[in-house]
Amino acid sequence: MQPRLRFLPISIFSVILGLSGYSIASQRVFAGQGWSAAVPAALLYLTSALYVVLAALYIMKTVRHPDAVAGEFRHPVMISFFPTLSISLLLLAVGFAEVSATVSLALWVVGAVSNLLLTLVVLSVWIRHTHFEIAHFSPAWFIPVVGNLIVPIAGVQYAAADVSWLFFAVGLVFAVVLLVIFFYRMIFHQPLHDRHLPTLFIVIAPPAVAAIAYVKLTGSFDPFARILYYLAVFFAVFLLSQVRMFARIRFYLSWWAYTFPMAALTIATFLVGKETGASFYRDAATVLWAGLSVLVAGLVARTLAAVARHEICLPDEAARGGGSPAEGSPETADEPVVDARSRRLA
Repeated sequence: MQPRLRFLPISIFSVILGLSGYSIASQRVFAGQGWSAAVPAALLYLTSALYVVLAALYIMKTVRHPDAVAGEFRHPVMISFFPTLSISLLLLAVGFAEVSATVSLALWVVGAVSNLLLTLVVLSVWIRHTHFEIAHFSPAWFIPVVGNLIVPIAGVQYAAADVSWLFFAVGLVFAVVLLVIFFYRMIFHQPLHDRHLPTLFIVIAPPAVAAIAYVKLTGSFDPFARILYYLAVFFAVFLLSQVRMFARIRFYLSWWAYTFPMAALTIATFLVGKETGASFYRDAATVLWAGLSVLVAGLVARTLAAVARHEICLPDEAARGGGSPAEGSPETADEPVVDARSRRLA
């Protein structure tokens, strides 16, 4: 039997996005309520330690199984998860800004530079591909875009304003482009596979993060910031109204796609309350944080149980008997339900 390390998916770093987003949301809510900062700090350190562990494991996979990493990189969906490596650093930089400015700056520099490089690489693959089709599109394609929108959140205090505006402009424009493709894909083509459905929540992240970044850049919650924020609110309300559809899905690692977008909305809501002085938004942020806490706790429990039962990082052959593809198989993981012609991969 092949070692499980070979099937460690790059999408595992979505766990870091969720936990780091939750840590930042906890910082904001705890500070707003006058609670101890020790708990958010502990969450931040635990998330950082987990990132180091997962990064070390994925580096080992790269050294021992370079063909498996190349397979993920060629996959039309999995390639979008590679920027989670840099996005995780950017989110940790935002979190550590409240703990250690030196650590935060170092994380931001490495995260911003690597995110720019990964964005260029992913865009190059998108425009030069020979095998991607519209049916391969999923909300995961928004991930490289979101990384650029996160850069200004901490970047406004570490670099010239034009640097942050550069990343913001790239992230915002490509978010609009991908949103158009997203609705075209969802309306005129076959529905997403169950494995993909949780990633629908990713559409909340671009407007929510953009609203936060824009307020950080301009220092005001002006009409454009309101448009971005309320678009995120609408997406969240719409997706939560589809709860029966999501409730029938069995557990996949893609469930972690619920966490970061909701954390981004929580942070944006708290920021709106801070900028407007309206207690309604601060209370709403606290309610969102409470719901997010339950969600994160449940996902941690489900993920640990799946790890204990050896249900993650399985070869395709091992999982096929269960009627579902393996979490880490680049040929099948996170692939939409499409016709045979659309399944062609180079």
